[in-house]
Amino acid sequence: MKLQMIGCSHQTAAVDFREQLSFSSDQAQQAILAFREQFPACELVLLSTCNRVELYTAAAGSAPGRDLDGGPDQSEVLEFLAQQRQLSVDKLVNTMIYRSGTEAVSHLFTVAASLDSMVVGETQILSQVKEAYDLACTWGSAGPLTHAAFQAARRVAKRVQQETTIHRKRVSVPSVAVGEVASEFFETLTGKTVVLMGAGEMGRETLRYLVDAGADDVRILNRSRQRAESIAVEFGGRVMEWDELDQALVDADVVVGTTSSTTPIITMERFAQVQEQRHNRVLLILDLAVPRDVEPAIGELDDVYLYSVDDLQAACERNRQERQRQWPKAKRIIDEETQRFVVELHHRSTGPVIQRLRQHAEQIRQEEWVRLSNKLNQMEVSEEARREIEISLDRVVNKLLHPPLASLREAAADDHHRGLLEAFKRLFSLGD
Repeated sequence: MKLQMIGCSHQTAAVDFREQLSFSSDQAQQAILAFREQFPACELVLLSTCNRVELYTAAAGSAPGRDLDGGPDQSEVLEFLAQQRQLSVDKLVNTMIYRSGTEAVSHLFTVAASLDSMVVGETQILSQVKEAYDLACTWGSAGPLTHAAFQAARRVAKRVQQETTIHRKRVSVPSVAVGEVASEFFETLTGKTVVLMGAGEMGRETLRYLVDAGADDVRILNRSRQRAESIAVEFGGRVMEWDELDQALVDADVVVGTTSSTTPIITMERFAQVQEQRHNRVLLILDLAVPRDVEPAIGELDDVYLYSVDDLQAACERNRQERQRQWPKAKRIIDEETQRFVVELHHRSTGPVIQRLRQHAEQIRQEEWVRLSNKLNQMEVSEEARREIEISLDRVVNKLLHPPLASLREAAADDHHRGLLEAFKRLFSLGD
């Protein structure tokens, strides 16, 4: 059995190329069905995200001259992918990367553990890997090797999460703002009134973190109400009119600014008009906008705590440095788990041959014991002597089998067992 990966990522391909190559969920389903029809004996898991498109294929059997036992080789997978995305093979060849065997396993584990992500340590990729595997299971393109590899990948990713802090250190401004700053002020955002100004990409990402942190009363204000309603439908929240901002400020426990305004939206003069109605309640302001949405002087007021992008980016940089320090430890885990997986896989592949050899030897031993036992009966040999003779036969068989089986296990651990397996089958007439 052999696993191979052909694909590209943000590290090897520009975004416009990845867009041409990417698959929607429906397109991935159609591609899986087409692959099964073209290569019925081969397994496939198709991983397609905004930052990568990767095809993991595997097969069992034998086919002389092929890179993948019984399945498509690298060029055939490239041709299949080119047909699916209506691109030329030449355009793919120079951009796609290829991994096989141990390297493919290590790459999969590295991707699942988010060590190959654009933002190292982000957790979304593990769920995307799981979704790709689940889709392959649903449409019947997963098999023994991809089952083993992708289940192991999830285990490895969990181990990296548990044994390093690489996933715990936030490195995006919205994640630091919500996950570190807001959590210092409030034990939970549940029951707190959060006012989100702006419904662009920054606002959308921040809203996702707010909801994950338990925020259940988010009021979204945007000059374009349609955009505000769009993210409210996706993540939840209550849309308010832009001219209701002053009332929202009165009720707010947290204010988040993410607009693209060129001038401050919350000026000192404006805030002063609502401050008295707040009755000295603490207000946390997270100004994630550039230029700023909130006049800096407001942060000097009593009961107001204002954090700007500069404050948050300093925390992001500290966290990035901590993630880099954790990288070697995470990489060691990947290397250990890759070696463990490959050894187990090779042992599994040698297991049937070892079992047949033992059965073959045991059959010969039993036949010889029956023949000898009849003669021992005629010679009236004692039961004690008979037991010793039978034990000796067992020892002879085990001692004869031990060297070749030990050699086969060692070769399996080093991935040099294929030729030895074939030799065993021929020397001992074990069949296929």
